[in-house]
Amino acid sequence: MPPALVHRCRCCGVTAQRWMGRCPGCGEWNSLEASALPRGGVSGPGAGAADEGSATDGPRRLADVDPDGARPVPTGLGEVDRVLGGGLVPGSATLLFGEPGTGKSTLLLQVLAAAAVGEAALLVSAEESAAQVRARAARLGSLPDRLLVHATTDLDDAEAAVVATGARLVVVDSVHTLADGELPAPPGSLAQVRSAADRLARLARRTRAAVVLVGHVTKEGGPAGPRALEHLVDTVVCLEGDRYHRLRLLRALKHRFGSTGEVGMFEMSPGGLRAVPDPGALVLGDRLGDVPGSAVAPLLEGSRPVLVELQVLACSGAGGAGRRNVQGLDPRRVATVAAVLECRAGVGLGDLELFFSAVGGLRVGEPAADLPLALALASAVAGYPLPGGLVAFGEVGLAGELRQVPGADRRLAEAARLGFGRAVVPARTPPGPPGMDVLAVGSLAEAVAAAYRPVRRPDRSSAPPALVDAG
Repeated sequence: MPPALVHRCRCCGVTAQRWMGRCPGCGEWNSLEASALPRGGVSGPGAGAADEGSATDGPRRLADVDPDGARPVPTGLGEVDRVLGGGLVPGSATLLFGEPGTGKSTLLLQVLAAAAVGEAALLVSAEESAAQVRARAARLGSLPDRLLVHATTDLDDAEAAVVATGARLVVVDSVHTLADGELPAPPGSLAQVRSAADRLARLARRTRAAVVLVGHVTKEGGPAGPRALEHLVDTVVCLEGDRYHRLRLLRALKHRFGSTGEVGMFEMSPGGLRAVPDPGALVLGDRLGDVPGSAVAPLLEGSRPVLVELQVLACSGAGGAGRRNVQGLDPRRVATVAAVLECRAGVGLGDLELFFSAVGGLRVGEPAADLPLALALASAVAGYPLPGGLVAFGEVGLAGELRQVPGADRRLAEAARLGFGRAVVPARTPPGPPGMDVLAVGSLAEAVAAAYRPVRRPDRSSAPPALVDAG
């Protein structure tokens, strides 16, 4: 009986049951080539999960599976272990991506150095020479004897190095610069990235080494390469942060071995990335009080409350509709909050030119930031600053109502710990800690009237009605 055939694209690796003139994956013309279908079907995401013998052993009772087979091994960096639920799992494949300059290579070199104290750890450097890697490691102040480096862009060579060294932790920097010699596509193409990720994930399962792949990003901020790349690995982790600010956030977008609800926080320093267990002082350390357009929002990063300053600047536009410049916030969310504030709370924006910013390089997308953002905008327009020691949180609906957000008790407790004594929150929010004055209101208009006090008396003809009534 002749073997079954499958048609595979030589550019992106997608397969089809019949030949087509144009690839359905990448759109390339005449790129599908026929090949014999291997026994067991076409390889794909997760196909390497049977490399440890589960296919030869046959089905078995789930209760007989070793519960310690997916137990994580600590990396030595507490914030990394927080995100990964305890550490890296032997035999797993992890993808770490982030904007250039955020510190991906630095963080992983610190993880490698910590792991190399006990056993061999290998860095496959496909973007930098061994001398460049050594210079970075020297700046970090750690050169363990068991920390190995292999500079290569050849995928076969990288696999051979992993097997030869017996390393228990392997970092590949980066998966987009490795090349499979059997593929005609250039490095970084969809076919090459897919092949490298697939083979390295299989290698991790076969050798029981924890493999971490460094990935590039698209202009939208997501992981570059084929969508299947995220399915081929067990964990997808993103390192966020503005390269011109010190704060970095590590968060898991996918984690087969645990939750994705935790966030690790680091501060960029000359000696590498340092853990920030208490980010309040770092984010609010340079804040000026008693300035219009500034509000403090207790937000949740994972399960950890973080106080973030939101700033708004309003100035006269150069005629016509005013521009809106947004940094660190969702522009669509900002536009919605501004529209509700104008329509439901009577704060006229007119043709003002508005600038919105989340201070400290943070990216804020939580709905709980709606209320403090609205209060900061009303403050900037009217020239009334928020009272000292005030925080606010809550989601704003299109009808102007305030909706509850999860974790209110943790938000209020963190604000009280940092010295804030007053909070504006949605109605039916649980009471705050002792000594904190919690103002529970039902609408945005009520929040504006309850939160603001005048420190200087601008032209009352230009002040929004809600603030005139409050002042």
